[in-house]
Amino acid sequence: MKPSIAALWTRIIAGVFFSGTLLPGLAQPAPTNLWKLRLPLYHACATPAIAPDGTIYQATFSGFLLAVNPRGKTLWEINAGSEINSSPAIADDGTIYFGARNRKFYAVTPGGKIKWTFSTGAWNDSSPAIGADGTVYFGSWDNNFYALNPDGTKKWVFATSNIVVSSPAIGHDGTLYFGSHDKQFYALKPDGGLLWRFATGAPVISSPAIGADGTIYFTSTDGNFYALRPDGSERWHLRTGGATRSSPVLDGQGLIYLGVNADCVAIAESGQKKWAASMWSTVEGTPAVDANALVYCASRNARLAGMMPNGTVLWRQQYEGGEIHASLTLAGDGIIYVPNAEYLRAMVPSNPVPPANSSWPMFRANARHTGRVQPVN
Repeated sequence: MKPSIAALWTRIIAGVFFSGTLLPGLAQPAPTNLWKLRLPLYHACATPAIAPDGTIYQATFSGFLLAVNPRGKTLWEINAGSEINSSPAIADDGTIYFGARNRKFYAVTPGGKIKWTFSTGAWNDSSPAIGADGTVYFGSWDNNFYALNPDGTKKWVFATSNIVVSSPAIGHDGTLYFGSHDKQFYALKPDGGLLWRFATGAPVISSPAIGADGTIYFTSTDGNFYALRPDGSERWHLRTGGATRSSPVLDGQGLIYLGVNADCVAIAESGQKKWAASMWSTVEGTPAVDANALVYCASRNARLAGMMPNGTVLWRQQYEGGEIHASLTLAGDGIIYVPNAEYLRAMVPSNPVPPANSSWPMFRANARHTGRVQPVN
């Protein structure tokens, strides 16, 4: 039976051909909810990490790390006994790393067993990065930046003059980039030696992103968005006025996306602001970009939006369950994972595609959260 004219028109307005290809400039339906999982004792500030086998690892501020299968069923959970504000990262061998506010950093097996813990002098809110050789890097409220071997032994430590909550990024050559509350942005050699530091006007709390050409992008709570060359010299800075921990992402086609106060903002890689779309509430997390160049952004009041590269808002969707403080994770099959105060949700876009072919399409660069710049095909 042929579809009716009304049915055809509905599909056109939805912005989808029968093949599932997005029609430029037209509306698209909001993602459908695949499942939602109630989080233990509620409240997630951490972003979920996705393993190659599809297992989702979600940490909660109530101190739990959960392993969830792709159907939304909890496989196991461990209780760190203290708040977790650090998003987990997954190593090549499947080990899950995260920090907690009990002054410990954890390594957990894919089966849910604690392999080892490493003690620091204060809270560990910085999300870890994992080097190509398996070295794990993170910052701490004890003013130090740590490098640990995969067996949990200390490789080296670098001291700053204030707390480090910024999550590190790893460049093509292994250089480590992160910010500190001492108003400095640092570049370290893989052996822990200082390459350079760049002064800003206020603490740096967000995570940097790295372009395919090696440019480092980051924000400071001084209200500026910075682009630095790999040698530490400034390419440009843009006054945005934003002071949240939202971190930048790149679409691989010349645009950078960032949460600025209550807006999702697009910035050209040359430093010009292109547009801002209101999210009607503070954007604390980091957007994500898919292979269709659609950008997804979530706001604190539990609203998720999908936007085109020209700033057209395709849809906005409100979700129950409390505030969203974490970032989105976009899996390889196009499913979007978003935690809020009560739930972890898996949502399917009308045209699910992988993350953008970009060096940094989401928080921590990839779904495993390695914090390592991605190769671009």
